Amino acid sequence: MELSSVIATTGSSVALFRLVNAGIGRLRAPESACRNSWKWRNISTSFVHSFITAVWAVLCFFRHPQMAEDLIETHSVFSHALVSFSIGYFIYDFLDMVCNQKLSQSWELLFHHVVVITCFGLSVVSCRYVGFAVVALLVEVNSVFLHLRQILRMASMAASTLYRVNSIINLGTYVVFRINTLAWMTRWLVLNRDNVPLVAYTLGSVGMAIMTVMNIILFCRLLRSDFLKGSTREAKKEKEM
Repeated sequence: MELSSVIATTGSSVALFRLVNAGIGRLRAPESACRNSWKWRNISTSFVHSFITAVWAVLCFFRHPQMAEDLIETHSVFSHALVSFSIGYFIYDFLDMVCNQKLSQSWELLFHHVVVITCFGLSVVSCRYVGFAVVALLVEVNSVFLHLRQILRMASMAASTLYRVNSIINLGTYVVFRINTLAWMTRWLVLNRDNVPLVAYTLGSVGMAIMTVMNIILFCRLLRSDFLKGSTREAKKEKEM
């Protein structure tokens, strides 16, 4: 993809998710979610992105398995478009949070989005490490259940069977698609140190370190909230889950 195509795909993605958010706002939300209608729309929009991206990322490796053997140079137009598409979502979500949420409540996610936009942006512009970016997007498989968990909680369905089943799947996919994927990416970065420029290696290493800390903290909160006897105070900390 040329730069003009990247800009077009990214811009279209921003517009798409703005429309998705507006469409969700027109739908009837559960009464319990009306107390924070912005958060309901934001999480629901994130759920749509996660579902699309999860399927797309898996298809990238299914349609172009050679990419798994060379995450630096080998990629397809299909996978390049996915990374550009996701940049658009993260730009949209960044702006949505800046405009509608206090900085004290969203600084962690805003920082996460800046790191992702920067890394993915360098990848699509240089047409390198696209495969690595697609591997990173496999975490969206877990995000589908992570966002569904939030939606069910906001809909006052935390005591339902659906919530319990989703909690189990959520924790399982968290280990497989977040913790294991992140560990594999870190290992790959270390093993390919000689093939990665210093700037890219430094940026990748810092990004991996930050994501590792964030994911471990979130995993502990999920485990405590859904499977251990947690306190009311702990439940209030789930604003970013």
